Amino acid sequence: MSETSPLLEAQQKFVDAVPLRTTGNEDCPLEEALGRVLHDDIVAPTDMPPYHRAIVEGFLVHTAETAAATEADPKSFKVVGQVKPGDAQCPAFGNGEAVEVATGSIVAGGDFSVVRMWEAQREGDGFTITRPFPPRFFVEEQGCDFAKGAAVLAAGTRLQAADIGTIASLGVSSIRTARRPKVTIFASGDEVIPYTDALRPGAIRDSNSPMLAAAVSAAGGV
Repeated sequence: MSETSPLLEAQQKFVDAVPLRTTGNEDCPLEEALGRVLHDDIVAPTDMPPYHRAIVEGFLVHTAETAAATEADPKSFKVVGQVKPGDAQCPAFGNGEAVEVATGSIVAGGDFSVVRMWEAQREGDGFTITRPFPPRFFVEEQGCDFAKGAAVLAAGTRLQAADIGTIASLGVSSIRTARRPKVTIFASGDEVIPYTDALRPGAIRDSNSPMLAAAVSAAGGV
């Protein structure tokens, strides 16, 4: 017959005496949310990115007009406009025309492609290409990261630096997090003295309290 370990018995008595409960929740400014635990799902309020955009410098052209381009038979385009990052819309353009774009420029939906700058032979206000380009070549589609209404981060996620950036990209400045658990630490023993005190015969400095306090902080507690 085996006897119950006094240590295990004491630990079980302690666990049984501590009520199990959640810590509640509270609003937390995003800049203070690192390491906090999400109480609610983060849902995208809009598409991200919120518009179609070019992801390389070059020229926006009608895809179909590139189909027959070859080294022997280059296709020519005239640059009739420019759209810079931050501009609200991409100008319309017709057959045989193109719009100069940069990384991040807004572009239209439809059968368009971006001719990368180094794949165009620029001459004055025009350029030529010597190969076809697939539809939406080097165009990042609206909502390709997150569609409006999609769950971006799940409740229970402990927030890391990258998560903070993701939430900020959604324009969310305050989130609901679990309250940080509060832990009281005490050291017992007649020989135990604060670690900042001078040693005396028979005494020992309390190194456990600051160590445990650091462990609680590292685990997200107070």
